[in-house]
Amino acid sequence: MVLKSPLFNIQKGLGAKFTKFAGFEMPIQYSSIKDEHLAVRRSVGLFDVSHMSNVWITGKDADKLISMTTVEDASRIGDGLSQYTAILREDGTVIDDTIFMHLGEKYMIIPNAGMATIVTKWFNDKAKEHNLDAKAEDVSRDFVILAIQGPKSRDTLQKLTDTDLNTVKFFGCQYIDIGGVHCIISHTGYTGELGFELQITPPKEAEDLFYKILDAGKEFNIKPIGLGARDTLRLEKCFILAGNEFEGGRTPLEAIMSWTINWDHAFIGKGALLKQKEQGDYERLTSLECIDKGIPRHGCEIRKDGEKVGVVSSGTLSPCLNRGIAMGYVHPEFRDAGNILEIVVRNKSVKAKVVKAPFVKKDWAQQH
Repeated sequence: MVLKSPLFNIQKGLGAKFTKFAGFEMPIQYSSIKDEHLAVRRSVGLFDVSHMSNVWITGKDADKLISMTTVEDASRIGDGLSQYTAILREDGTVIDDTIFMHLGEKYMIIPNAGMATIVTKWFNDKAKEHNLDAKAEDVSRDFVILAIQGPKSRDTLQKLTDTDLNTVKFFGCQYIDIGGVHCIISHTGYTGELGFELQITPPKEAEDLFYKILDAGKEFNIKPIGLGARDTLRLEKCFILAGNEFEGGRTPLEAIMSWTINWDHAFIGKGALLKQKEQGDYERLTSLECIDKGIPRHGCEIRKDGEKVGVVSSGTLSPCLNRGIAMGYVHPEFRDAGNILEIVVRNKSVKAKVVKAPFVKKDWAQQH
């Protein structure tokens, strides 16, 4: 059974074209991917990301459960703060990357689309196995998640709340009233731009708020944004898409997520990561910008002098750069910036240069 967002009818009324993604029927675009993409880079866009998940972690050992099952020590993350992290198997490979929010005496974890059941079961199994007073509860269908992203996102939302949004710091989270709706706000996002995400329950409350946000952003030419632009926006900033970058079992070290690992606490998979770190000869996620014309896609081979040295995990045509870009896993000896590799696109060899992430820098909109 394909799931639909509670805002499906609104999206249909706005002319959205739909696609199936992770068990959901979601808008892929409203106008064009490029148009929506540039609206977010230059001004502001409104996303429905309700295909993502919501899981409450409660109980006096909630922080211990999160610390054990992720690469972050949750006791370090104070009330009103959120953290990006990864949930690992015993072999160090990633089950899911996620953000958790510390909200008073409980935590909310945001698993990726289609991962709520798997993550909830994993947390509850580990709580039982280690006799922890903690419980995970999947409440994904009780929430709508809206993302407001772009340089004018704060100005747009500020019209709808008495809370000074300048006080909601990066990766801060709190309860807030916006447009007459009580919800959770976090200063996070998946675009690399200034942005906020709202967790709204019950879902019906999100219907009027969706329209109110569009109305508040009219002076900034706000646009509703589909999954197509969400993907190109995140890839220009070299943000990971779980179903692509973790396919086949990858570790945080391979995915260039070592910066997320708090090595000063015990967590599932730590021993395997330490062993891999010591060996050092593993493939690593690498950013490639095409020199020749061609649009790389997931699964394309990466070669050096005709020999396979890696595989593309995500690829697209960058709307900002107007050239093909890709992330892929490459053997360490071929990852130096400036190195020229080839990506096989539709049986054609496309030259690509290894570049330092991200593809699109923070000041792109000011310069264009």
